[in-house]
Amino acid sequence: MIKRRTLIFARIAVIAALYFVLTFFVPAISYGPLQFRVGEALTLLPIIMPEAAIGVTLGCFIANVFSPYAWYDMVFGTLATAIAALLTYLIGRWLKDKKLWVRCLVGAIPPIVVNAIVLPLMWLISGSDSAFFINMGLLLLTQTGSVAVLGTPLVMGLDKAKIGRN
Repeated sequence: MIKRRTLIFARIAVIAALYFVLTFFVPAISYGPLQFRVGEALTLLPIIMPEAAIGVTLGCFIANVFSPYAWYDMVFGTLATAIAALLTYLIGRWLKDKKLWVRCLVGAIPPIVVNAIVLPLMWLISGSDSAFFINMGLLLLTQTGSVAVLGTPLVMGLDKAKIGRN
């Protein structure tokens, strides 16, 4: 029991740290309307390890502390990631009898769509950008790249290596 909890906490910490590092150290593409957060690939991990939902949310919050959008991103950006991670986890459970690549493709929908709606709305409310639909379209494209294109092979590789659990 203690070993299992330790493993879960370690996974949460590693995922949070990875999300932060993959976001913070490439700020030119991590913040703003045309963003390609490499760390968003980790948002598919809740499909194979439920604790990853906490890890990506924590990592997102820490990365958003350094966002040029200040507290807006810390609150709304992190909330978007938390909602998307929870929905991805639920999709993984709902489709547990389907092939992993199907779970990944369907599980990629929440991080893509939630961020594409919430972030442009956040920028609109904060007064930093008024091009809601343009930003939404850009985020649909870039999130698809980081979540589906990078995240699916990541999850499939970890699953093949027997890292994670369903």
